[in-house]
Amino acid sequence: MRRVRLWKAGAWALGLFPLAQVGWWLRDGLIGLGANPIERVLHHTGWWALALLAVTLAVTPLRRVTGLNVLAKLRRPLGLFAFFWATLHLGIYLGLDQLLAWDFIVEDVLERPFITVGFAAWVILLPLALTSTRGWIRRLGRRWTLLHRGAYLAAGLGVIHFYWRVKADTREPLIFAAVFVALMVLRMPWTRSLRRGRRRERSDARDRAPRAGTSTPAGREAGAGAGAR
Repeated sequence: MRRVRLWKAGAWALGLFPLAQVGWWLRDGLIGLGANPIERVLHHTGWWALALLAVTLAVTPLRRVTGLNVLAKLRRPLGLFAFFWATLHLGIYLGLDQLLAWDFIVEDVLERPFITVGFAAWVILLPLALTSTRGWIRRLGRRWTLLHRGAYLAAGLGVIHFYWRVKADTREPLIFAAVFVALMVLRMPWTRSLRRGRRRERSDARDRAPRAGTSTPAGREAGAGAGAR
């Protein structure tokens, strides 16, 4: 139980770390955010939304590889933190960047593709956050799993949003894209079958290996022959 609490504390620390960064930047006032503070905070919140979404999607593959079932308990807090930073990213765009000028916001969403796909990613994440409780898991049954696979679609749209936004230096969005593709590959049925086959081979090899304190049939025959001489 203590180990579970430690893992959860680590998840909370990771989810709140971006807030600590902003606090550090603000130690000298808004000047700490640079010449364009809104742009910097927009980038910061969007980057961490994608990063925490990647960590959330990595939980299941890591649990299967390491056998640490405690990792499954981290999916919900990490996923909710990803949604929190995505929502804050959207809120900063609406409230600070556009000053809640809804006519301009609607025009922006419809006419600028990177904003369109970014908004679509947030819309996909919204029902995932709302249905993350145990009650909703029971109500939806198998449909809950199908619904929450939408996280991969949201991740893909988020990467496209990031890529189209930066325009020039595309290294970071391409790294995110590679991470999400790798996570999708690890979730494919054939990779799970391959991992199960390897685990079975290792288990069979351990069963066939002679244990300490026991002798093989050949060893027992050799010992018997030595005694006869």
